[in-house]
Amino acid sequence: MRKKNELLREQLLDSAREIATREGTEAINIRRLASQAGIASGTVYNYFQSKEDVLLALTEEYWRKAMAEMRQAIHADTFTGQVREIYAFLRSRIDDSAGVLMGSLRNVEAVGRERMTAMQTGLRMAIVQRMEADGGIRATVWNERFTKERYADFVLANLLMLLQKKEDSIDFFLDILERTLY
Repeated sequence: MRKKNELLREQLLDSAREIATREGTEAINIRRLASQAGIASGTVYNYFQSKEDVLLALTEEYWRKAMAEMRQAIHADTFTGQVREIYAFLRSRIDDSAGVLMGSLRNVEAVGRERMTAMQTGLRMAIVQRMEADGGIRATVWNERFTKERYADFVLANLLMLLQKKEDSIDFFLDILERTLY
């Protein structure tokens, strides 16, 4: 029974993805998803509470795949070089269809924000791992107050702000990182 439920959920998400690609996210609605799946509208609510829940699921799925791709796409030797590549990767994704999906999540409730925060937590952990892998970072940089985790929060917050502003150059931010780490 569980497998069948997951198959229908995936079918609904496939339909939503197809609609969003062809006509935009505003064309997605519960009735239309039910119609395409050949089920009653009420059945869709067993999987998604609202259109926003469908959009959130699509966004989560998109970012989960993008994070896996990003792990393979980042090759720079230094942490700051990797941050540059991460920014370029995320920027290309946001300029692509991810930006449309994220923009459609304006009415997401607290649960949705929590789920997106979980995605950011994964990115934060990746930033810490990348710092730990860079042997050029001064060991004396870190102490009880100035931890890798807090620094990763700083890096992530600034990356998100730069992405939101659609900055073409992040050189100033990278200079700050280099001056504090190396």
